[in-house]
Amino acid sequence: MKILVVDDEETMVRSLSTLLAEEGYEVAVATDGPQALEAARAERPDLILLDVMLPGVDGMEVCRQIRTWSTVPIIMLTAKTGEVDKVVGLEVGADDYVTKPFSSRELVARIKANLRRAQMQAQQAQEERLSAGDVVMDVGTRRVAVRDRAVTLSPKEFDLLKVLLSHPGRVLGRDFLLNQVWGEDFFGDTRTLDVHIRWLREKIEQDPSKPEYIQTVHGVGYRFSGSP
Repeated sequence: MKILVVDDEETMVRSLSTLLAEEGYEVAVATDGPQALEAARAERPDLILLDVMLPGVDGMEVCRQIRTWSTVPIIMLTAKTGEVDKVVGLEVGADDYVTKPFSSRELVARIKANLRRAQMQAQQAQEERLSAGDVVMDVGTRRVAVRDRAVTLSPKEFDLLKVLLSHPGRVLGRDFLLNQVWGEDFFGDTRTLDVHIRWLREKIEQDPSKPEYIQTVHGVGYRFSGSP
């Protein structure tokens, strides 16, 4: 598996690269925000270790941009300890947060846990039955039930809900959702996605104006919460 290390401190990059190589991971490196965005696309890592304080484009913005097209696990690295910083990092799509200085054992454990979670979600996406909270989808028969009540969805609504259910709790970028449901060649208005999200909410939410399942992550996309 490949891990992208993003940090502008040479000592930290060298230390992390050595640690990860010893654990059997392939390592790619970026030392500023623009490099990180380019490497995330070119290297297609299985996980990203992303420092918050970066030159060019900071880590928060790098995370937000990556989340518009990828669900790769992202662990934020920071010297800050404030709760607000942690919350902001998670809100822009980070999966985990490690404060410097950290122990090698803790970091490796976090990496392994996030990789396991990503693999489980990928496997779940391939299974015939998907569920989160009170929403249950039978992929084979294309049937959906919410709180034991059958719900009729259009083909695109079904496909969109399938993608959301395949990544419960994850922030999914607008471009990612459009590519998954409408294809990479889709050149229509991005409002198409918002319209289908609104239709889905009307069918599965108890109060569409206060959605508990399909949550908007402003500036990024949407997240399906399995615990309404």
